[in-house]
Amino acid sequence: MKNPILGRAAYGVDSNSVSTLRTFPGRRILYSTTALALCLAPLAASAQEISVVTATRVATPLNQVAGSITVIGQDEIAARKLRSLSDILASVPGLNVVRVGGQGGQTSLFSRGTNSNHTKILLDGIDIADTSTPSGATDLGKFLAGDIARVEVLRGPQSGLYGSDAIGGVVNIITHAGEGPLTLTGIAEAGSFDTFNQSASISGSDGAFRYRATVQHEHAGATPVTPLNLLPPGQVRNPDVFDNLTASTRLGLALGDAVELGLTARWSQSLTKVTGDAFSFASFTFAPAPAQTRIAGQNWQTRAFARWDLGWIDQTLGFAYGSNQSRTADPDNGPFASSGERTKLDWQGNITIAAGHTLVLGAETARDAVHLPVSAGYTTNAGYAEINSDFGSGITASGSVRYDDNSQFGDKLTWRIAPSIAIGDSGWRVKGSIGTGFKEPSLDQLHHSYPAFFFFANPNLKPETSTGYEVGVEGGLWDVTAGATWFHNDIRNLIATDPVTFSTVVNIGRARTQGVETFVAWKPLDEVSLRADYSFTEAVDKATSRALIRRPNHKASLTGGWQFLPDADLSATLLYVGPWFDGSRDFSTPRLKADGYVAVNLAARWQVTQMFTLFARGDNLFDESYQNPVGFLGAERAFYVGVQAKL
Repeated sequence: MKNPILGRAAYGVDSNSVSTLRTFPGRRILYSTTALALCLAPLAASAQEISVVTATRVATPLNQVAGSITVIGQDEIAARKLRSLSDILASVPGLNVVRVGGQGGQTSLFSRGTNSNHTKILLDGIDIADTSTPSGATDLGKFLAGDIARVEVLRGPQSGLYGSDAIGGVVNIITHAGEGPLTLTGIAEAGSFDTFNQSASISGSDGAFRYRATVQHEHAGATPVTPLNLLPPGQVRNPDVFDNLTASTRLGLALGDAVELGLTARWSQSLTKVTGDAFSFASFTFAPAPAQTRIAGQNWQTRAFARWDLGWIDQTLGFAYGSNQSRTADPDNGPFASSGERTKLDWQGNITIAAGHTLVLGAETARDAVHLPVSAGYTTNAGYAEINSDFGSGITASGSVRYDDNSQFGDKLTWRIAPSIAIGDSGWRVKGSIGTGFKEPSLDQLHHSYPAFFFFANPNLKPETSTGYEVGVEGGLWDVTAGATWFHNDIRNLIATDPVTFSTVVNIGRARTQGVETFVAWKPLDEVSLRADYSFTEAVDKATSRALIRRPNHKASLTGGWQFLPDADLSATLLYVGPWFDGSRDFSTPRLKADGYVAVNLAARWQVTQMFTLFARGDNLFDESYQNPVGFLGAERAFYVGVQAKL
């Protein structure tokens, strides 16, 4: 007998809030009823010195950005030896990262309590959402960090600039660009769980040509994931296995002072071996399967662009293509395959209409398609406009409006207004924003039916929508900077299983998310940087007044960096995640309370010579035992050592 339930979210579905569980051969479908700078080394840099691009689509000083944005730079990524995008995002305030299993396990992101498919993920301007999955969410766990130069995390509804998927915010990944003389870099690392990682890169510039190419390989061969108490008597635990090969490049060519051509390309291939759930006739329950499931995935993302600065208008034309393929071999459920792709043509023009005032205009056309397990697609045409103004005396504001027209569900108008006001010459400012967001239905929800299980797609679904606002204050005094932001978000038309027929999905869900995000950063010495973040998030199903699952109320982190020798430094992180509600591993118990946990990580570097650097790191140093999500063990204490050669 084939088991229609797979006990892992890793089989092609994200970890959304769950009230109704539908299971089908080959994958589990979960339908929901609700469905400042963090860099350690640059903490001394002022907000005037740091510019971000995600908040307004143009380079803007951080002290003029009214929205809540966190920047994780290359110095912190290198100092903490972060290996994946999910590792980078784990300690960001307002985010909850849920990884099913060990390194490479499917990873979902909940931003400010919204669903895990409510945050848009961009890679050098490429929307990397996976059109082949049931919810269209991006799996962050397989995105290696070796080519990442910077990540900007913008929280709150952002559809006024970015369209669909931006109810919870935007994560913008910016990769390394080549510059300077030819540089070759190689890294090798080994450690716990049969880990052996390597990477190599070449970068530099030659006149008007800039180049960077990176190859990364990550292998974790024996990660314990399944709790022993869930195994049937006499059954041996199978550790998870993850292997990933990623190749990427970023190229640029300047043709005079006014024209620039560029290309980003990224290819990855992964193999994951995991333990699913099998039906036991002895107990008539589901338990971890004795044989492992193999999941092979392949991903390709690329974008070419041409930029032409005419003086009065600085414009960019880009074309992007992305594809995702996955094949699952499950001993209990048989083979399953999924495949999807996206193409997008975009144009943006930035016009300086007066000193301190910039008008941003843009237009896009995109085609989303799936080829397996069904064949379907839709086209979205969109246009947007934004005005960014600096009125002097510390008063800045931005306002945007966007119109999306989708061939499947019709049109959607979204907007956002974000002012910021300095409090005299105190160094403090008040900021706020209000805006709307939406998430278009996935192609799976619109077109993929399961008649054998009397469950059918709904081509009449409408987008999920939201209205959100926030207000905050931040500033600094001497060597200390601090801030606090309160936010509120109302979400409507969430896609959920029909409570009457249980045979399709409909727009009925409503949710409210609200909370507070705070931070304090202190640089007591030139060699020492410290930062503390705390987030309180309340995410509630408005129909039942119950907390949404996998949204902890409390999250806190402490990060620190110490340059204790001219050529050596230490980096430490303490992450606390408070209790939350979850379902059991197979959701036979749909709601239970999960315990919180504390994880402490430490990393050290020593530049032995100009060419060689030694490094070591320890994760979960106090060997905290926890499950996140419930039914899957978090990483045990682990140690790694490595060497970097640069010439």
